[in-house]
Formats: sequence, C-alpha cells, structure tokens
Amino acid sequence: MAGIVGGSADEQLDPEIPDADLLAAHIAGDPQAFTTLVQRHRDRLWAVALRTTGDPEEAADALQDALISAFRRADQFRGEAAVTTWLHRIVVNASLDRLRRRNVRATVPMPEEWDSRLPDPSDPLETLGQRWAITQALAELPEDQRAAVLLVDVEGYAVEEAARLLGCPPGTVKSRCSRGRARLAIRLASLRNPDEPNTVRGIEGGRKRG
Repeated sequence: MAGIVGGSADEQLDPEIPDADLLAAHIAGDPQAFTTLVQRHRDRLWAVALRTTGDPEEAADALQDALISAFRRADQFRGEAAVTTWLHRIVVNASLDRLRRRNVRATVPMPEEWDSRLPDPSDPLETLGQRWAITQALAELPEDQRAAVLLVDVEGYAVEEAARLLGCPPGTVKSRCSRGRARLAIRLASLRNPDEPNTVRGIEGGRKRG
C-alpha cells in the first residue's frame, strides 16, 4: 500500500486535473490517479486523523485504513459532495473506529511536526505552549464531542455537512459542539481572550460555522 500513501512527485499526473476526474481515472484503471489524489490532500487528511485520534500511531493506522477503504470503494463515490468531503468522511470514520475499538482517550505529548499542523495560519495562537494546551484539551474530550468540535470549529465544516460526515442529525452535532466547547472553555480558561470572555482563542475564533 505504499503507493497509495506516497509515491514520487515524478509519478503524479497533471496537478490541474480535478479531484473527481482523478477518482474516475482510478476507477477506470489508471495506476497513478489515486496516488496523485492522495498526495494532493495528504497533509490535511493526516491532520484530520491526528486531531481525531490524538495519537500519532493511531492516526497513521487510521489514515492507512481509510486510504485502503477509499481505494477499494472508489466506485461508490456518487458525486453528491466534493471528493475531499468524501475522503474526510472516510478518514473521520476510520479514526473513530480506531478509538472505539481500542477505547483510546489518552493525552499524548505532541510530536514536533504537529506544531505546524494543528492550527491553520489564521489561528491567533502565539506560543507552542498554547497549542499544546489546546491539543491536550481536544484529546481529553469524549470521542463524539471531539469529532464534532474538530469538524465544525477546526476544519470549518458547516453543521449540516458535519452531520453528514458523522452520520447523525444536525441537532446532535450542535449539541455535541456545545458540550465540547463548554468543556474546552473550562479546560482552557487561562487562554481566554480578555476582549471576548465567552470564547477560547484558537478554537472558536475566525471559523465559519453553520
């Protein structure tokens, strides 16, 4: 499966080819199309798995499971959402499956490379200590709340789209986000924005939500 996860840049197809066309080419038998698609979105898919599991080893296994599943089930893609949404759903589900099977809710030290992956460049976080605190707080949330908060507040999905990804009603996503944010607000009280006392910087700032 190494070719699914990696592959050299020389093996990639035209980077201008749309995701849906790459997936269609893979279904038609093109041996390079799926690798190109994965390399295009690998960093974000890895970040989703890492944030959801809170454990680099679990994230690596979950991402591998997800990519194998996507590789084999590509013909089930119906074009009702973007290819990236379809891939994210598979990664989130694989990550949650890992957590459910092993009952993983551990807080682990953040690997060095995670510093550049957790917040996006627009995040107002200023120090590694703040990033680490937020990472640990997210990892301590119950799995369902963590997934909802990550999708809506970190990944920027609308509530309705997050609900489709998680396979539950929008109201459930809103409830899980509300409970998760309340837990984070308590856990991260020291990181509160003094100008906005009801928000925690880096979690609820500057994100689109449905």
